[in-house]
Amino acid sequence: MINQAEQVDARRIACMEVWGGHDGFVGEVSVPGNDVFVGCTPHVGDAQGGDIYYVSNCAAGMITRFVLADVAGHGSVVAASAASLRDLMRRYINTADQRKFARALNKKFASDAGRFATAVLVTYFSPTDHAVICNAGHPRPLHRSIRTGKWRFLDGTCEGTLASASAGKFGATNLPLGIIHPTGYEQFAVQLERGDLLALYSDAFLEASGSDGKPWGEDGLLDVINSVDASDPSQFRTLVLAEIARRTGAPTLDDDATMVVLHHNASDPPTQSLKERIVVLGKVLGLR
Repeated sequence: MINQAEQVDARRIACMEVWGGHDGFVGEVSVPGNDVFVGCTPHVGDAQGGDIYYVSNCAAGMITRFVLADVAGHGSVVAASAASLRDLMRRYINTADQRKFARALNKKFASDAGRFATAVLVTYFSPTDHAVICNAGHPRPLHRSIRTGKWRFLDGTCEGTLASASAGKFGATNLPLGIIHPTGYEQFAVQLERGDLLALYSDAFLEASGSDGKPWGEDGLLDVINSVDASDPSQFRTLVLAEIARRTGAPTLDDDATMVVLHHNASDPPTQSLKERIVVLGKVLGLR
């Protein structure tokens, strides 16, 4: 759960911390290398929705992880999924290869009959400024290059990305969580430059429809995204929603509207004091 104080001011995510939930929230958090702007508006004014968002920071601040999941269902189903996701985020907080995390998530969802979710996992590795992305049936992330000023959808086939080895031994790969166990998960990496933006979002942004009543999909969303001023990442989601409302004539999206925008500032992890290192070590060992 996110308290009211956290909704007012930007806060730094501490080492070994997992932050997030499925509450309505608009605000900023800070992790090494990125300013993170989170906006979640549950459908029809509910306090909580079916979208789950989490941010974690490893013991040394070199591995930060971002997760956006869209769970099938509402209420207690989503609450249970959010708790499971948080527990697994904490278990794998120091694990660089997030494919293990993805497989564990899939196993957990598959063990609970009827629980399914799409999810996108992003691990940022600060020593090299790489964002490593694993997609479990979720809408493709969007990347804006500071050099070109243009947005593009990201997957392992895009120019400038480095794809992982095939997970073919599992047969099916990158399926939504809970569909088939075991499922293999492949990932790819893109190196970020200072000023680049990376956006994760829920499928409601793709399902907005124009005058013909048909969902506009990736092409329509990309047209909207490229028409919006991205100079202030903290306002980007607000501007996108306003432009969608202008084009569709509908004041809100027809589902939870969640977007997580990463603004790459290329900052290094802070140097830890002796006391901080002792506290972090205790968390790693499960003593605190």
